[in-house]
Amino acid sequence: MSQKKKRSEAFAWIRALTLSVLIVILVRTFILGNYIVDGPSMKPTLYNGDRLIVNKLNYEFAQPQRFDVVIFHATKTDDYVKRVIGLPGDTIQYKNDQLYVNGKAVAEPFLDKEKRSMLVGQLTWDFSLKELTGKTRVPEGMLWVMGDNRQNSTDSRVPEIGFISEKKVVGKVDLRYWPLNRFGIIHRD
Repeated sequence: MSQKKKRSEAFAWIRALTLSVLIVILVRTFILGNYIVDGPSMKPTLYNGDRLIVNKLNYEFAQPQRFDVVIFHATKTDDYVKRVIGLPGDTIQYKNDQLYVNGKAVAEPFLDKEKRSMLVGQLTWDFSLKELTGKTRVPEGMLWVMGDNRQNSTDSRVPEIGFISEKKVVGKVDLRYWPLNRFGIIHRD
């Protein structure tokens, strides 16, 4: 093989490798993210150590929907995973372990098993937005989020979190890829 052909082949490999690295960086930065669940706040939907694929592009073209599981910037250094409960303009109230949105009872099927397993008490304590925030509705451009483990979740009910800006949402959790025995798509219901 000639020296020129060797250099041409080496250059082609370097170019292919560089292009591959750039594609991976672009996909990870703008389209898909990899997150690890830290803590019990989303049990039984997600568990500590679960590894997730997050669609960062979804909300560039659509608004978050009620019950989407999302990653958002909670602080300058921490991202949280929670479920969207309230959308802009919604009134939110819990009474006797029942979610009311805009005055109407809304089922939360993802909590049914947990509610049935409780011997006493409520999974979600009674509250209204007005009691917790002084506001009657979720403000425009904001969301109300809660963990599925309602008795052990730092979420919108805590003043330090409160309403979260839609701009702070990193993306929608689409898939759990680890551990393999719980591999699957994360559904809204």
